[in-house]
Amino acid sequence: MEHLVFPSADHLATAAAAFIANEIATSDQVLLGLAGGSTPMATYRRLAAMPIDWNGVTSWMTDERWVSPRDADSNQAMVRESLDTIGRIRFLAPNTRLRYPTAAARRMTRSMGCLMNRRPSRSVTLLGMGDDGHTASLFPGTRALSIEGAVYVANWVPHLDTWRLTASLSMLAASDVVLFLVVGENKAEVVAQIAAGDDYPAGGVKAGERVLWMLDEGAASLL
Repeated sequence: MEHLVFPSADHLATAAAAFIANEIATSDQVLLGLAGGSTPMATYRRLAAMPIDWNGVTSWMTDERWVSPRDADSNQAMVRESLDTIGRIRFLAPNTRLRYPTAAARRMTRSMGCLMNRRPSRSVTLLGMGDDGHTASLFPGTRALSIEGAVYVANWVPHLDTWRLTASLSMLAASDVVLFLVVGENKAEVVAQIAAGDDYPAGGVKAGERVLWMLDEGAASLL
């Protein structure tokens, strides 16, 4: 596991924003995958305040809850608010206004296929990790983990009694760089187990060049 450790969540968010800003500044066209959650949100707010030229960036949501895009639990609502995507950043997210999650997943698959086929000069994806080792909405034991191909999946999550929409492992692996942002001592045991080679969804994520884990001291405490 390639990882960097930071003294606090604030330091991590600042470093992650600087990393992403550098990727954008040194590439003509960037496909930027965005994660939900409070840790990425802090990074987005820092990015929104930076003097970045967003003209060459197309962002997309790596997963979404099956709720209205205006719902407080919506990942895309959080991104639109914290990164201020409206009117200045191209942003693609699942259409949760459709009747069925499977239809939303198929439409997102087609849209992502078009973006990926344009061959951007750089593809960078941000991810978080739950304390059960899930990432995006790839939860342990769920169907989406067995889906092959770079597709978006309607994933039923039994223990949450809900649908989630998520990029497959293959779609995530199409990224040049995957950046995990992980904060908190409650994540430390799973982080250590992934570093030791144990099988968790987050540990199964690959990338074309590198998978970099950015951890605060709590999340890294058992490494």
